Amino acid sequence: MRVTHLSLTDFRNYAAVEVPFEPGPNLIVGRNGQGKTNLVEALGFLSTLSSHRVSTTSAMIRAGQDAGIIRARLEYNGRDLLTEVQINRSGLNRAQVNRSVIKTRDLPRYFSSVLFAPEDLALVRGDPSGRRRFLDQLLVLRTPRLAGVLADYDRVLRQRNTLLKSARASGLRTTQLGTLEIWDDRLVELGSEIIDERAELVRQLGEPLRAAYEAVAGEDHGPQLLSSLSIMGADEENSASVEPRAVVEPVETIVGSGVSTGSTAGAGSTTDLFRAALAGLRRKELDRGMTLVGPHRDDLVFMLNQLPAKGYASHGESWSFALALKLASAELLRRDSASGDPVLILDDVFAELDLSRRRRLAAAVTGFQQVLITAAVLEDVPEDLTAHTIHINAGAVVDG
Repeated sequence: MRVTHLSLTDFRNYAAVEVPFEPGPNLIVGRNGQGKTNLVEALGFLSTLSSHRVSTTSAMIRAGQDAGIIRARLEYNGRDLLTEVQINRSGLNRAQVNRSVIKTRDLPRYFSSVLFAPEDLALVRGDPSGRRRFLDQLLVLRTPRLAGVLADYDRVLRQRNTLLKSARASGLRTTQLGTLEIWDDRLVELGSEIIDERAELVRQLGEPLRAAYEAVAGEDHGPQLLSSLSIMGADEENSASVEPRAVVEPVETIVGSGVSTGSTAGAGSTTDLFRAALAGLRRKELDRGMTLVGPHRDDLVFMLNQLPAKGYASHGESWSFALALKLASAELLRRDSASGDPVLILDDVFAELDLSRRRRLAAAVTGFQQVLITAAVLEDVPEDLTAHTIHINAGAVVDG
């Protein structure tokens, strides 16, 4: 898979721009603030329906305009595709493939990319919500139907929380208890599938993460991913002050106990654990008016040298871990996909690396079908990644 052409209209600082891309490495160069990252942000949005920089899509629309348009021509599984999304300041966004209208949430079926940017350091050092979002975006890229499962879970969670708040305000009535049990069933059904899918994804990321970390850092610091599950007693609000091994199970242990074997497993299945956790927290949930257990409360703990990276890893180690995690994601996607490699996007990465790490990263990415790189300084990027260079100035493509 690769992008052959990108067109933007009223997106960020671009009134209109046309950008051709080649197979292999493509370097986008320009001073800070000229619009380099805006180009790759647009492509990232096509595959994840979110920005790596902002939480609201309206921020991506050019000032004074009601809508922005991202249009990309792709080579996909031997076919040429035209994908398009219109981001509206008010109302729903709209998407098309080859001029036929599709559901916006189906766009990731047609374009797969993995983007790494300085903001991804928050995966290691930030809140659990960022790590959950990382897992879920990768799940959807690998299995697009899970977008519907995640959306349905969020809807059920909102409905259940509304009922809990109502019960807290008025006192729980018999009719409300029956309704709550109905929402419990749906929450457990959808949430168990999400927990199982995440657990299997974390398991599969283990080996490529170790290989990618050593390729980038030049050392083996034993990177590991551990799932912290609320249905097994982990508490997002308190886990920062608790030793990780008190609240986290290695993925291999979880699989062995039945947590990732699906909703029809035996006594230790995900659904059984989920139901038991809800029953145990019923009074606390009614007191607080919110759902306190489920995949929306889970976390993913990153370990280096048998210590949690958050709080113990140096800046360089944290940077290497986050980068390795994205490279491992790209490796999983290329193994799964019948349409070829995902497009690998490196946004302002090389400026943060020393010379040896730059060389190792360049060697690690050259095997991908297409790599898009942004940099403020041409000399920061190894020469073998500069064959096709695009110069950006003030929202326009200019000659070198």
